[in-house]
Amino acid sequence: MTDNPEEPLIANPQSTEGGQHDDNHDVEHAHESRGGKQHISPPGLFIWLLTFSAGISGLLFGYDTGVISATLVSIGTSLSHRPLTSLDKSVITSCTSLFALLVLPFASSLADDRGRKRVVLFADTLFIIGALCQAASRTVEVMVVGRSVVGVAIGAASFVTPLYIAELAPATHRGRLVTMNIVFITLGQVVAYVVGWIFGTYGSPETTGWRWMVGLGAVPAVVQVVILLWMPESPRWLVKEGRSEEAREVIARVAAGDDALDPSTRREVDAVLKNIEIEVREEAMATRLGGAGNGHGNGNGNAVNAWMEAMRDLFRVRRNKRALAIACLLQGLQQLCGFNSLMYFSATIFTMVGFSEPTLTSLVVAVTNFAFTLVALVLIDRVGRRRILLWSLPFMMAGLVLASYGFSFIELPDAQISSPTTTGGQGGAAIILASIMIYVAGYAIGLGNVPWMQSELFSLNVRSVGSGVATATNWSANFAVGLTFLPLMEALSPSWTFVLYAVICAVGYGLIWRVYPETAGLSLEDAATLLEADDWGVR
Repeated sequence: MTDNPEEPLIANPQSTEGGQHDDNHDVEHAHESRGGKQHISPPGLFIWLLTFSAGISGLLFGYDTGVISATLVSIGTSLSHRPLTSLDKSVITSCTSLFALLVLPFASSLADDRGRKRVVLFADTLFIIGALCQAASRTVEVMVVGRSVVGVAIGAASFVTPLYIAELAPATHRGRLVTMNIVFITLGQVVAYVVGWIFGTYGSPETTGWRWMVGLGAVPAVVQVVILLWMPESPRWLVKEGRSEEAREVIARVAAGDDALDPSTRREVDAVLKNIEIEVREEAMATRLGGAGNGHGNGNGNAVNAWMEAMRDLFRVRRNKRALAIACLLQGLQQLCGFNSLMYFSATIFTMVGFSEPTLTSLVVAVTNFAFTLVALVLIDRVGRRRILLWSLPFMMAGLVLASYGFSFIELPDAQISSPTTTGGQGGAAIILASIMIYVAGYAIGLGNVPWMQSELFSLNVRSVGSGVATATNWSANFAVGLTFLPLMEALSPSWTFVLYAVICAVGYGLIWRVYPETAGLSLEDAATLLEADDWGVR
């Protein structure tokens, strides 16, 4: 609840002159509302249940990312009756990213036309099909097909799940609740490495063990389908579709759970609904004045035309273009820094540097990622998005440079990295493990979760397509990095590959410092207005 009964549940603070914010005070200003200081109460049970049910998509995302690392070192000759080459491993890994990228335009259009929740259910169906296809595969080609189907599912879920949570969450807890999706991703990676180690150690690695690893990915998808059938749709999508009374019911449940509404909470619910309705009307009017057609309400219209109108608005309106530039910067940097390469190929890397239990060693990295994502869960709304990135990126750069130094002690043979043997000492291996843990810790606190706050930057009429384009940037970079990581390790050497990633992080740091404003504590409607200022909302 808030101290002022007239104050909306989702904070709607005033910006400073010109929309500018000081890094040292931006978060504190963001938690001030029109009625004065806001009393921040914890999110209710209902919103936690919503976040949990949606977050299973993150668990599936993380499990798939982690399980392929253990799978690649366990398959042996069970696919196409031969060992996997570097190209095989790169294609099996990167096809997921490619199809995640290709599905995004269709998924964003579907999210606007049919709703956020239905896209998640669609993704669950594909997760189940893809997992079973991988488990039954006998050739590299069928494995690639299964991984591609899972890629379509991940692409759809990776953009719509943070959007769904953000549109339901109270402003003062939005960062924490969206970060819960990242917690599920990192938890999925931990579970994948544990499952990989168990089946790799106690199962039959080259016959059934790895098949169980990939096949078990269908289980969380089945659970999510059952839970989501009872969950509501996003209230902002409902208002956009002219279903304001249904939206009111959802907002009321977020505000009070299953309890009866008291008068002050009812007024807060009305204020939140009114703010959403005003934004929808203003954006529809702006669209008509801009000659883009008949607005974005696509319940009875053509979904393709509505998507095209939203895309025109995205690239025509200044604040939308700026929001897209920032979102694409953060999503691209999240992948080009090389993190998912470590997740995909960590077991391969630790085999290369001489660890006897590479999957178990990878589990140490996954646990580090999970633990520091929990730290981010506590800090993200208190410290703020911008500041947490500027604090954590230097640790990532230091970890990458230290890993480069560690690889200088490892003597690699001329054989392919896909099937390595090493003559390096334990000193270099220990430095590499420690440096990767430093890098992963920095990533988990900042860059691992902040880019998924992208929906805060976009106004409602372009939020779905903007998030889709930004997420497409993520998967484009993911595809490129997944496809080139092992070839780069062979062509440049591991040391220079990690130096390259450190340079990319340094460039990203400078761009974030220049253009990324603080959005912590602002309502979605207010956060989108920051980018109207000449300085992009950054002082």
